[in-house]
Amino acid sequence: MNTVYSFQATRIDGESVSLESFKGQLLLIVNTASRCGFTPQYQGLESLYQAFKDQGFSVLGFPCNQFGQQEPGDSAEISDFCATNFGVSFPLFEKIDVNGQNAHPLFQYLKSAAPGVLGTKAIKWNFTKFLVGRDGKVIKRYPSMTTPESIRKDIQRYL
Repeated sequence: MNTVYSFQATRIDGESVSLESFKGQLLLIVNTASRCGFTPQYQGLESLYQAFKDQGFSVLGFPCNQFGQQEPGDSAEISDFCATNFGVSFPLFEKIDVNGQNAHPLFQYLKSAAPGVLGTKAIKWNFTKFLVGRDGKVIKRYPSMTTPESIRKDIQRYL
């Protein structure tokens, strides 16, 4: 498995999808949380999605409760929170683990393809972002504190 297209994920509405359905798009894959200091990044992620979705770009949000229990809700609560508070319209998926033995296979791949600082593979916190090229291969990993707006130039470069 050498691209994100090899993986399946379950949308927040319970529908299982192959990430191959995003083939040819530039993707920003993010582990998210609703009760985190970085939660306002949802607004910036939605802004990027709106600005570039017609050019073949998508944000894929994967809620995760592994960091400070900051995503305690179920799928309906998460979906409602994101839509109500940030107008999120980009694809959201069911809550997953991104670290440990139960880490979703997609995130196992992403971490391996783009290790963090000093080669660490573990995700340190919510809102770690992975930019994935139209070929399905990881281009770059961004830490939580990297704002969506600061990724705009990279997105424009790869569109």
